[in-house]
Amino acid sequence: MAGPEDGRHERDVTVRGVRVRAIEAGSPDAPPLVLLHGFLVNHSEFDDVLPALAERFHVIVPDLPGFGDSEKPSPSRYAYGIDAFAEAVADLIAAFGVGRASVIGHSMGGAIALTLAAHHAELVDRLVLVDPLSYPFPLSLKARIPLFPIVGGIVFKQLYGRSLFRSYFRDDVFSREATLPLARIDLAYDKFNGPAARESAFAVMHAILDTRPVVARIGRVRAPTLVVWGRYDKIFPVANAQRLVRDISGARLEVLETGHSPHEERPREFVQKVVEFLDDTR
Repeated sequence: MAGPEDGRHERDVTVRGVRVRAIEAGSPDAPPLVLLHGFLVNHSEFDDVLPALAERFHVIVPDLPGFGDSEKPSPSRYAYGIDAFAEAVADLIAAFGVGRASVIGHSMGGAIALTLAAHHAELVDRLVLVDPLSYPFPLSLKARIPLFPIVGGIVFKQLYGRSLFRSYFRDDVFSREATLPLARIDLAYDKFNGPAARESAFAVMHAILDTRPVVARIGRVRAPTLVVWGRYDKIFPVANAQRLVRDISGARLEVLETGHSPHEERPREFVQKVVEFLDDTR
């Protein structure tokens, strides 16, 4: 399906036996750039930066298995988690035939990008980690409720409605000064609000709580790396940014005056920092 002025279109590919929907934009002759979304959302979280990035790159933005318009297999058939997602992205890069690609990962997508760079250095040209899931992080009471035995599953799969979904993004993801992108949040909720999608997200939530496997791979990253962090991130403290930059050899750091999603709150500044990094290290 054709898209706006950036020429985006949709493409389905099969990765690890799962049908994945991806958005493709920009010239296929441009340097490839893969964008990986976070938990509970989909490719649309990059809508504000996609047109500008597509002017310079061949951009590929998948909905990860279980999210958005991608297939949502049962957890008994697909091992949801960071490793499985990283292997799916490796298959995705092969399916698009772009060879090595630069990779931007946000939040959970950052952990996937980091894992991909550690396991498949031959596929990752440059790496941008945006408020990535990495070191252990504190959970609010609201975040812990779905983890309670028995009742947690009921809450998450049946009672977690649109208002709670909105409040999570309002209170935890975006800073106080941000304009809440309600249409995008509601779209994410609509994609989440089905039995298969909730079952998948529930499995992912449990799989990503233990960040030790991600931490163990940080030292194996050799790709030139830019770490972008929102100063007012309430989910992953900005103190983790300095630690991550120390642990990845040669990594650079940019702290933006935002919450957990810098590319949504300050898209122009985000694109400027990313393009400068990618051009400078090319």
